[in-house]
Amino acid sequence: MVLTGTIRNVIDFGAFVDIGVKHDGLVHISEMSESFVKNPSDIVSVGDIVKVKVIGIDKERQKVKLSMKL
Repeated sequence: MVLTGTIRNVIDFGAFVDIGVKHDGLVHISEMSESFVKNPSDIVSVGDIVKVKVIGIDKERQKVKLSMKL
């Protein structure tokens, strides 16, 4: 499923994206681009609108795994 979301927070290992559910989804640094990403803030910043793909849902821990590799 491909969704549009807003970057809420950029951290060392990725970025949290508000996709309209109770908890923000995480785009891990390895899922931000096809090429190597050294620093996530080089790719995105807080407030950016991005398209993301849902690659996993962990209902038990209430986490959504996202990818920006479309």
